[in-house]
Amino acid sequence: MTQMLTIVLTATLASIGTAGVPGAGMVMLAMVLQSVGLPVEGIALVAGVDRIFDMGRTVLNITGDASCAVCISKIHERKS
Repeated sequence: MTQMLTIVLTATLASIGTAGVPGAGMVMLAMVLQSVGLPVEGIALVAGVDRIFDMGRTVLNITGDASCAVCISKIHERKS
């Protein structure tokens, strides 16, 4: 249970801090694996299909960042 909580916390913090560029997910995956003591060599198992999923993650990340920027801009306009 402790390892699962560590994975969830580390993955959540990593997803918040991940740059909106393709390929950043592999670095974050390595960080999550190391946080619970799993071998980093496990990345080779997902490297073949990661590019397909990475495109979706990048789009979602950038869309979320842009949505937050628009919301904050609208809130700021109302207060001004």
